[in-house]
Amino acid sequence: MFKVAFHSLYHHPLPDTHRFPMEKYSLLPQQLIREGTLTEDNFFLPEKVSKETALLTHSEAYWQKLLTLSLSKQEARRIGFPQSRQLINRERTLVGGTVACANHALQHGCSMNIAGGTHHAYTDRGEGFCLLNDNAVAANSLLAKSLVEKILIVDLDVHQGNGTAEIFKEDSNVFTFSMHGRNNYPFHKEQSDLDIPLDKGMQDKEYLYLLQKGLDNILERFTPEFIFFQSGVDVIASDKLGQLAMTLNGCKKRDELVLKTAKQLKVPIVASMGGSYSPDINDIIEAHANTYRLAQEIFF
Repeated sequence: MFKVAFHSLYHHPLPDTHRFPMEKYSLLPQQLIREGTLTEDNFFLPEKVSKETALLTHSEAYWQKLLTLSLSKQEARRIGFPQSRQLINRERTLVGGTVACANHALQHGCSMNIAGGTHHAYTDRGEGFCLLNDNAVAANSLLAKSLVEKILIVDLDVHQGNGTAEIFKEDSNVFTFSMHGRNNYPFHKEQSDLDIPLDKGMQDKEYLYLLQKGLDNILERFTPEFIFFQSGVDVIASDKLGQLAMTLNGCKKRDELVLKTAKQLKVPIVASMGGSYSPDINDIIEAHANTYRLAQEIFF
């Protein structure tokens, strides 16, 4: 069965909602159930990630700062949210969701998180609305349990997965791939195993060509046993922070390419939601819903 992580903590109102549309976390599952793509049975409630699992990726000093709400003002400002117990619980829950999704994907081929994609979180700090790096934590959990040996992280959010690149820069078991705006946040880019910087205003045809070329390049030299997919939809033209010019259909074809690649390789895949900042919430929900529709069609 297609299992999707969801928890009410994901969409609790937080500051800066004009830039970070939190309502999508509740509207998306409602839409997927209403249209019949999913039922309530597809959703599960994740538990908060444990200290032991989080410390496979993050430093203990940083973990303790989060739990004791003792980040400096500068550290909290870099993240973009004021410190609170509610925020920490939310982040631990979404990370726990991706860890659980990885286990479901091993059984069923594909699983997804109605949250996650917190790719700006580094080993020892958070940035850009990201406190803990859920894909990195889940990947390290799989490796620590010897469930897989080679993991590919495909990050197609319009912003580079800088934290993910830093975390795995010395790890040959994890291949990090990021396609992102050349001049977009973060302005200091880390080095992924493969980075494809994108010019402002790029449209569907060129984007999809570069994505296919990138995946072909990777698969010639790396054989993944598991894929994590950061499926941010801030690549669409209406996104106010994205700077690209992709259509909703182009974004859907992007997701189809990644999901079909995993299916053809017979490699489990977990998709996390990532970013979206379009002023029209309908664009956001439609773009994200397409990812789930495709997963249901391709895997189940």
